[in-house]
Amino acid sequence: MANKGVLGWTAFVLVVIGGLNWGLVGAFGFDLVAALFGAMSALSRIVYVLVGLSAIYMAVMAFGE
Repeated sequence: MANKGVLGWTAFVLVVIGGLNWGLVGAFGFDLVAALFGAMSALSRIVYVLVGLSAIYMAVMAFGE
């Protein structure tokens, strides 16, 4: 992971943020992204899409090596 570059690290950080958010949703019913940016606002939807794209990128990179 150390030599993944900016895209790899950005994807990693976004996947961690998404995982932590889902952990909060599951444990406490609290959606941090919605709390920060508004429930299904344009900005929160962008964050959700970026997290999803990052997960796809991480999966492709994990199986592509």
